[in-house]
Amino acid sequence: MKEPKPSPAKRVQIVSLQMVRERTSILYPQRKITRPADAAELFRQFIGNCDREVFCIMTLDTKNQPTALHEVSRGTLNASLVHPRETFKLAIISNAASIIACHNHPSGLPDPSREDVELTERIRDAGSLMGIELLDHLVLGENRFASMKERGLM
Repeated sequence: MKEPKPSPAKRVQIVSLQMVRERTSILYPQRKITRPADAAELFRQFIGNCDREVFCIMTLDTKNQPTALHEVSRGTLNASLVHPRETFKLAIISNAASIIACHNHPSGLPDPSREDVELTERIRDAGSLMGIELLDHLVLGENRFASMKERGLM
């Protein structure tokens, strides 16, 4: 009986990870996020008037000062595919103490959907496991915004 031929060795890559700062930045004179409207103003500058749903996060330090803005997902007219894994990738790399999530509703109406509330709960729970608090999830409409925290949805 012949002995089976041994499998070739598996090559395991050695990698390193680093955060790349974009060439652009946004000046934020208030320096600290003290209310949902502060965060909404900063997200509006970042997202702009987009015709598709865009889901972003803002990372904050221990003094609630924003340290980075990151586009997690760009979707379609009424949906954006978001997973906690991608949501927290930048938060972990940038040593964030907390995050604020935000997405726009191209319809102009900032009312959170059932899916928005479910996503918020998943992100909150994942962050809790990692020690990165989700402070709020904002939904941007035409000229208004909704804070899920203020509405008691998180």
